[in-house]
Amino acid sequence: MAIEFIQLLSEKGEIVFKEINSYLKDLNNFPKFCKIPKKYSSIADFHSQIVSDYPQRKGKYIRPTLVLLTACAMGFPEKKAIKTASAMQVSEDWILNHDDIEDNSLERRGKPALHKLYGTELAINAGDALHILMWKILLDNLGILGNFRGVRIMEEFNMMLSRTVLGQTVEIKWTQDNRMDLIDEDILFISESKTGYYSIAGPMRLGAILGGATKAQLEKIYNFGKVLGQCFQIVDDLLDLTSDFAGMKKQMGNDIYEGKRTIMLAHLLREVGPKDKDKVFNIMKKRREEKSEEEVLWIIEKMKEYGSLEYSQKLAEKLAQEATLIFDKDLKFLDHEPARSQIKAGIEFILNRKH
Repeated sequence: MAIEFIQLLSEKGEIVFKEINSYLKDLNNFPKFCKIPKKYSSIADFHSQIVSDYPQRKGKYIRPTLVLLTACAMGFPEKKAIKTASAMQVSEDWILNHDDIEDNSLERRGKPALHKLYGTELAINAGDALHILMWKILLDNLGILGNFRGVRIMEEFNMMLSRTVLGQTVEIKWTQDNRMDLIDEDILFISESKTGYYSIAGPMRLGAILGGATKAQLEKIYNFGKVLGQCFQIVDDLLDLTSDFAGMKKQMGNDIYEGKRTIMLAHLLREVGPKDKDKVFNIMKKRREEKSEEEVLWIIEKMKEYGSLEYSQKLAEKLAQEATLIFDKDLKFLDHEPARSQIKAGIEFILNRKH
């Protein structure tokens, strides 16, 4: 089932990218009153190149696929959901752009992060351009959906993105403060905002809004997405410590380098002895460039030694089971096949993925 879901992501991703690419090709197409003079065409092309970089690298396309599948599971035509799904994907590209700058990440999707290629100023500007493009797609979406449904989609984007950036604020602030007293509940609060809503519940709610879902149905989708998104984040954090993301990631333990607070770090700090705890404190308070590979690998080894990775894996499995129960019991209104079964297959994929 996981292999089938990967194929599904590829198929839906191609549909979505085709739509996004049509907008990217039109970036410098301004009306006559502000048309770009020919002498500036090369610098305009450079702008287009930077803005298009992250979208052209593509990704897993989980979020836009969930938009399309949920819409189809409620009997809404996929063709009319493509702009909504495309806007969802573009939102990921500008958020990742800015997130990479905030975290000083080295890589994104197997290549150097945009700010490492072009500098911080140009990378921020490229993210801004994608943010603008996202709202352009949503504006054009009004012509597909009509004002009532189109505006509801835009309102959901506003709510979802507002909660996402709140989660980013919390994560950055707690990292800057070098908080070492966080419990699982605190970590899950961050992942609810940044992953639960943004990666699972939000895309599915968008698809459900397209399909005419009620307020009660949308709340049930949120409950499902919150839990599955928390599972998604834990798996992501585990992979950061144990996988090279199918050869795309060169540096192990990025979350430790960046000082992120994770379930496995919180568990380690609860279980580790005083001497080792002091060493963890001293390593985690350093800036990225001050941490050595030896120090990061030492923390990973301690996580293995004290069962932090195993603990996190079991929690991810528990959350996936909870998500399955919610799906089977509360999301029966997603009843059109094959979309319903495809969404459910996504639970297994999220839990067992390798990158």
